[in-house]
Amino acid sequence: MRLRSLLFVPADRPERFAKAAASGADALILDLEDSVAPEKKAEGRAAVADWLAGARGVTSFVRVNPLDSDQIAADIAAVQPGRPDGLVLPKAEGASSVLALLALLDRRPPPILPIATETPIAIFQLGSYGAVRDRLAGLTWGAEDLPAAIGATGAREADGSYTAPYEMVRALTLFGAHAAGTAAIETVFPRIDDADALAAYVARARRDGFTGMMAIHPAQVAIINQGFTPDAKEIASAQAIVDAFAANPGIGALKVAGRMVDRPHLVQARRILGLAAE
Repeated sequence: MRLRSLLFVPADRPERFAKAAASGADALILDLEDSVAPEKKAEGRAAVADWLAGARGVTSFVRVNPLDSDQIAADIAAVQPGRPDGLVLPKAEGASSVLALLALLDRRPPPILPIATETPIAIFQLGSYGAVRDRLAGLTWGAEDLPAAIGATGAREADGSYTAPYEMVRALTLFGAHAAGTAAIETVFPRIDDADALAAYVARARRDGFTGMMAIHPAQVAIINQGFTPDAKEIASAQAIVDAFAANPGIGALKVAGRMVDRPHLVQARRILGLAAE
């Protein structure tokens, strides 16, 4: 399942579903949680059920409400018959939360994408997801609920960068995902009116090792997809490294295009070519 871009859509706004599906996003996240008011939850469930029952034409995840909410049972009952391609689990607190959600599902559960950093306890469970790696679609994080949970006044500096505690949380999510062998999904970029800043944010995410990103507006999708897709220069450089090692079996390090490369560079080159093939 290719997950460069995952676009949130409020579940109670079905008139937006088709436009979101046409945005080029690798997946939609039909949101029954934060973007839907309590009095609109039932309406949102019905709209999601209708969408899943149709020829949706795009990978469709559903963000359900938290496990400890009074909404989760109704969410599962409404969306499970339509076989969503994945479920996004907010307020996840490690592998035990994934198992608890799976216990509510039938014998063919979809993969789970936990939002893994929204409570203080969750931070200390980021290393546990390897125990449920075969049940995961990826691992992602957020920088909104956690500050509220601990009484912080915010998670960002004046220039938009994350403060030190939330940079740490981001990094732990990144390594937790890779330790579990699953996709590392960067959190959303809140501005929809600054394409250059978004492109820089995406480039940083890919540089650091994230494999995809969530989006909050269709206008963000193309930039995210481009940022997580190797360009022709990257592909050519990666192919040169692979070819050089293939031509020199048994060599641990060699020169390619004027620089020394070794086995870690070969691993990265193969990863880039795999992304290009996708």
